[in-house]
Amino acid sequence: MTEALDFVQRHAQVLLFAWIFIDQLGVPIPAVPLLLAAGALAGAGKASIITTVGIAIMASLLADVVWFSLGRREGHHVLSWLCRITLEPDSCVRRTEDMFAARGLQALLVTKFLPGLNAVTAALAGVVGVHAGRFLLYATGAGLLWAGSWTGFGYFFSEAMQQLVANTAHVGVPLVAFIAAVLAAYVVFKYARRRRFLRSLRIARITPQELQARLVAGEHVIVLDLRSALARQMMPYTIPGALQVAPEDLVRRSGELPRDRDIVLYCT
Repeated sequence: MTEALDFVQRHAQVLLFAWIFIDQLGVPIPAVPLLLAAGALAGAGKASIITTVGIAIMASLLADVVWFSLGRREGHHVLSWLCRITLEPDSCVRRTEDMFAARGLQALLVTKFLPGLNAVTAALAGVVGVHAGRFLLYATGAGLLWAGSWTGFGYFFSEAMQQLVANTAHVGVPLVAFIAAVLAAYVVFKYARRRRFLRSLRIARITPQELQARLVAGEHVIVLDLRSALARQMMPYTIPGALQVAPEDLVRRSGELPRDRDIVLYCT
């Protein structure tokens, strides 16, 4: 245990950078406890608060630039990649699209605090062609706000956090094992729910080729284009004859839809 702690202390800055970078790439590992701990160490005089925040900002910015560059180079296809790694495939893109459409790059200041959505926002900025200079400015500000908030909290409540650690030090390895087990259970739960969601989609899904064949055959199929305005801007194509309906209006307008025809929903 002592050797492990010594290793962490010797390589604290490298570990902090790597952990924050991986978290901001979208991998579901918790970075907030690490920032709180880093802030508490700075408050105890064992680290520099400026260096700690600076490292976190650089790691966060690098991850944002990676997704921004991929979004600019690969277009909307990068969003499907993100849905494959996120634990919330049913909302990872849609929620961020709505927020980005409403706030623009200011969405970065909000999604930085929402696990899984920050990477989508950075990729969206690249997809819609945001100027690189503006993106870097907002991404840096978002990183400063995010890292500064959590690290500052740990810094100002350093004594309380140290007392908490001291009070629980006697449990040592069992406490660490318990926390790791809780985190692992959370990830497993989210992954299982993700798999159930994707399985339900596969059961109810129709392929583009099947839909085209039915339309060519003259079948009276109703196609609803439920994509957001931002999604249609990124991919300005539509299925001939499709009705464009905002998802939030679907229930209100359901009475307009015939009940004697198959209805195909086309979404993000």
